[in-house]
Amino acid sequence: MIVSTSADGLRCVLEAKASLGECPIWSAVEQALYWVDINAPSLNRFDPATGQNTVMPMPESIGCFALRRSGGFVVALRGGIWFAQRDGSLLRRVAPAPYDPLHHRFNDGRCDPRGRLIVGTMNEKRDGTTGALYRLDADCTLTRVLADMTISNGLAFSPDGRTMYHADTPAQLITAHDYDAATGTPSNARIFARFTDPGDRPDGAAVDSEGCYWTAQYRGGKLKRMAPDGRLLTEVALPAMCPTMCAFGGRDLRTLYVTSARQQRDAEELARLPLSGGVFSMRVSVPGLPEPSFAG
Repeated sequence: MIVSTSADGLRCVLEAKASLGECPIWSAVEQALYWVDINAPSLNRFDPATGQNTVMPMPESIGCFALRRSGGFVVALRGGIWFAQRDGSLLRRVAPAPYDPLHHRFNDGRCDPRGRLIVGTMNEKRDGTTGALYRLDADCTLTRVLADMTISNGLAFSPDGRTMYHADTPAQLITAHDYDAATGTPSNARIFARFTDPGDRPDGAAVDSEGCYWTAQYRGGKLKRMAPDGRLLTEVALPAMCPTMCAFGGRDLRTLYVTSARQQRDAEELARLPLSGGVFSMRVSVPGLPEPSFAG
């Protein structure tokens, strides 16, 4: 049985009006939410206790990032992957872009349980399956692990780290893969969920402590919570047509944060849904999982 919501107190905690808000990551140490606006471009730090959002401008599109165990960030920019300091200033490029940046860029990504950055790319022209998924090891070696997709998205891992989830947004497809934690290699791809409704475009995602997969439905104005066997358990409507990704935060990891976008939305929709581009939060009954940091 599908229920309409498993959350209470859904609210916009930051009226950011982001063009393309993405990649929320909770820092348990700081009790703060980091997120990006890909198009601004910027890396942001939101403090829920004060409501303050600190903007750290980036020199080019930022697809995703991860916290580093040694401090600061690893950031996936259009021109390559960089280390950055805590104030967002870039230190050095550790891997060049493995594509032509005129029509490709990095997109969704996160660290696996061993602290490797798994990061996807997207074909901005959407005229071919030339996107891919890469693994950045702690020594900053960049290796392609999946290919033949248009927009790499929806990356998440099961609580035991043995299953990797991945989405190709235009294909409306989420796949599950066996994941070898020792080598950081996915295998045995199978369909986890396939959608047909135009509003069911799987974007970013997160997995909770019960192993359920939360997927943001870009252009669908909702989140879906799906069981490990692919069954749809819950749908949660949001006051924005383009939620992009979710992350668990708070001291108990039971606050679900959701980023959203305003890009390419018409005036009528933005008048009807003025919080589009905001960061939302809601309390959920099942906590999430701590977010791994980059080991390099």
